Amino acid sequence: MLQVHPILAGFLASPFNPAAFGPLVSAFSLTYLNEGTGGVKKLLRRGADLNFGKKWLVPIFFLFPAMTGGALFLAVLSGDALPELPALSNPLSIVVAFVYVFFLGGPFQEEWGWRGYALDRMQARWNALASSLALGAAWGAWHLPLFFMPGTIQSQTPVWGFMILVTCGTVLFTWLYNNTGGSILAAMLFHATNNLSFFVFPTLETALGGLYLLALNVAFAAIVSLAWGPKNLVRGKANEH
Repeated sequence: MLQVHPILAGFLASPFNPAAFGPLVSAFSLTYLNEGTGGVKKLLRRGADLNFGKKWLVPIFFLFPAMTGGALFLAVLSGDALPELPALSNPLSIVVAFVYVFFLGGPFQEEWGWRGYALDRMQARWNALASSLALGAAWGAWHLPLFFMPGTIQSQTPVWGFMILVTCGTVLFTWLYNNTGGSILAAMLFHATNNLSFFVFPTLETALGGLYLLALNVAFAAIVSLAWGPKNLVRGKANEH
């Protein structure tokens, strides 16, 4: 029998929430109104194109788990008790969780809207860093109802901490998106591994894990902004998308 993290069990037991598909519906509706069927087809292609560069598979699948797992490791080194790690004892549960999270845990529902539609239009007006900060604030605010739902990641996190995490995360998403030629699929996979990392590593169940995670996210967002540049978060010429 598969053993999964209690947060995933909460998702599986929770009723279907159509509101989570708001960004997806908005992206396709607005694209169709403004660009017609051609724009919709282009949007769909960006959500299915696997040609975004093999080297970006490393941050896609390992950056967020490394930060979440690293924060848990630092918390335990600081004296926190190590929580149970049921997912690591049954790797198949991680695969099942990934598929569920990808389609119904946020990535597929949201990324068509946040990165696929909103980010390009924001970057047409502002630089990549400024666009990320603005989008991060909107993305974080969109999650506010989840703070009142037991079992969610948000219910375990102070609002201020979550807003900082989302804003820093948005910088990393923009960095990935711009460097993969505007790949929505890459953003969805990145989003899925971020959410999945909390199921694999129960960092928020420790006293200090959340603070370490916050510090690591701020540090990585700052490093990316400085190393790749705030204008495009891309070294050299920005990718066309």
